[in-house]
Amino acid sequence: MSSQEIFEELDPTSIGPDLIIITGMSGAGRTEAMHTFEDIGYFCIDNLPPSLLMNLVSLAGLNTGALRKLAVVCDLRAKEFFPELTRELDKLKEMGLSYKVLFLDSTDEELLNRFKATRRRHPLCDGGMTIISGIRKERELLAEAKQMADYVLDTSTARPQEMRAKIRSLFTSESAQEGMAVSVFSFGFKHGAPTDADIIIDVRFLPNPFYEPDLRVKTGKDSEVAEFVLGRKETSAFLEKWFALLDEVMPGYVQEGKQYLSIGVGCTGGQHRSVVLADMTGQHLSQTGYRVSITHRDLAMAEVR
Repeated sequence: MSSQEIFEELDPTSIGPDLIIITGMSGAGRTEAMHTFEDIGYFCIDNLPPSLLMNLVSLAGLNTGALRKLAVVCDLRAKEFFPELTRELDKLKEMGLSYKVLFLDSTDEELLNRFKATRRRHPLCDGGMTIISGIRKERELLAEAKQMADYVLDTSTARPQEMRAKIRSLFTSESAQEGMAVSVFSFGFKHGAPTDADIIIDVRFLPNPFYEPDLRVKTGKDSEVAEFVLGRKETSAFLEKWFALLDEVMPGYVQEGKQYLSIGVGCTGGQHRSVVLADMTGQHLSQTGYRVSITHRDLAMAEVR
């Protein structure tokens, strides 16, 4: 396959190969690419000498039909071992293993600016060589790798979230929204406020079933408690505004590339109101296309008979 410069024109049948080889210019975003592949379920290894590719394939069981997918970064940090990449890829092709080569590129000027900003040494800048000389030497040494790449991504003007979105569109059919794991949990403030939640909503302003003798020993998982909480006009008004807020902010988290979001719904004891409303929150987010898990942190400590 010839190199593709524009991701929008890629063949959708290329989604999901067993092995991804990430290579390209130093400073062009290889680390960010590797993190993206981790997020979409690939097992990733950085700075792998090409001569170890076959060993890795065998170790992971890819040649036995295993479902595990691998993404490896092979670049000129391997120095004298890098030229072996072409031979190793030929072996993979003979095995019938599905793989793709992703080459990350950027302009010399942008790469120079990035190295100056990070103050990192270019891997080829030995013996007093300047950064721009190292960049040009690397480009010359990588010319063959770029020619054999299946996909070439120029990151000169791409922001990290744009780069992640392009890679996701290429290698997974899962949308960025589906890729963000959302955890919704209930809790009781009397047992301590959570320290790991991205969003906390306090529902202690709503009427409390605890003060109803028949409901005190029940939980938000009981239909009688759910009917009490959801049947109040205060709850209806709250849910309308709460869901509208979530509908407004959630796409922003997705656009920024957030991979995990935790939402805590708290009441006094974590037994009644928060349990009902955490369930309602999770159901709403699931219905709008998010991948949601719902837990109830303090429900096991509820005072029930």
